[in-house]
Amino acid sequence: MLHKNLGISADNHLTIQGFDTVELAKKYGTPLYVLDTDMVYENCVMYKTLIEKYFGKGSMPLIASKALSCKEIYRIAAAAGIGTDMVSGGEIYTAFSAGFPMERAYFHGNNKTDADISFALDCGVGCFVLDNNEEISALEAEAAKRNIEVKVMLRVSPGIDPHTHKAVVTGSVDSKFGVAIETGQALETVKNILACRHLKLEGLHCHIGSQIFEYEPFASAADIMIGFIADIKKETGFAVSALNLGGGFGVRYVEEDPVYDYEKALSDIADSMNQAYAKHGVERLRVYFEPGRSMVAAAGLTLYTVGSHKTITGYKSYVSIDGGMPDNPRYALYQSKYTCLIANKAGDEKTDIVTVAGRCCESGDLIQEEAPLQPCSRGDVLAVLVTGAYNYSMASNYNRLPRPAMVGVGKEGDRIIIKRESYEDLVRNDI
Repeated sequence: MLHKNLGISADNHLTIQGFDTVELAKKYGTPLYVLDTDMVYENCVMYKTLIEKYFGKGSMPLIASKALSCKEIYRIAAAAGIGTDMVSGGEIYTAFSAGFPMERAYFHGNNKTDADISFALDCGVGCFVLDNNEEISALEAEAAKRNIEVKVMLRVSPGIDPHTHKAVVTGSVDSKFGVAIETGQALETVKNILACRHLKLEGLHCHIGSQIFEYEPFASAADIMIGFIADIKKETGFAVSALNLGGGFGVRYVEEDPVYDYEKALSDIADSMNQAYAKHGVERLRVYFEPGRSMVAAAGLTLYTVGSHKTITGYKSYVSIDGGMPDNPRYALYQSKYTCLIANKAGDEKTDIVTVAGRCCESGDLIQEEAPLQPCSRGDVLAVLVTGAYNYSMASNYNRLPRPAMVGVGKEGDRIIIKRESYEDLVRNDI
């Protein structure tokens, strides 16, 4: 199977962490998100162990909230002893209400409002990752009002092309995120932070993109960032102590995707950074990474009930399901590849080629096109694999559809971790 937590039962049913997905669909209804919480915890611990091993004490992974934000995720991250990065007041509130230790929280975003800044400080967020001069001024003013010192990092654009999907390339010079080294603006922005009495510059941050299966783009970004840190020391006398290299490690969605060795990637990045330290004359830094997708994606899958199987003679076949782009918009947005199968016929050969279509009144409401699938009919359970990241977190109520429930599976059994929305929930805020 695609990942180690998936299997096929004696009944020919798809399993996740040993749990029968057909039985889960029957028990909880569909559409249904299923999350292997044991795998999420294991991934958090794996990253923590490897990052400390290769980058030293104090270095740490920060789980990227945008991949999947819910109370259970923050409870798992807290138990694993890692940090989190977040980009909104809603993510901050979710982590805070789950009892996450907020001193390990890093607040991102390219447009933090005054209300966001105040709320984050009220919740005890440990570090602000600043994006621009306006944010610096706003945070300095709020910190001065409270007579406190706030730890900050500066997001910098290193100008790296990781050869990935253009829509998720965020480290280039022309980006809405961060300030560019190449233009000289990053150095001037660092000076602005250093001039603030209530802001303590902890380090620099960069993020070069997503779904990256090579280590070289990270190593190149680190070399540029370490060189910039040397320039900061030369220009200002200030020694930066930490570097956050962001996230972006790839995940296997289909059989054609490579199996990624995360330990080798981290080891190779560490070796490259050691060479960069020597080249630029910089002391070893505390290093952070922000894996999100690679912590949660393979831990999740989504279950649907097949409604119709329509063949247009001479053209294509459509299999329609009871969910679609409201619970997984990634194909509509990015043409993202997924593995689909019929969960109650998991071991059968995929002899049909179909387009998996959602139920929305929208021609672009598709999950996959021209995908291999087992023969199926109304009432069968269709599973889409590797949906733990950027599915629930990007879900909407388009066509006024309630968002699905999420069930956690693991040592504690199967249990609801996010309730299914009701029609009443849809009108709760209507006047």
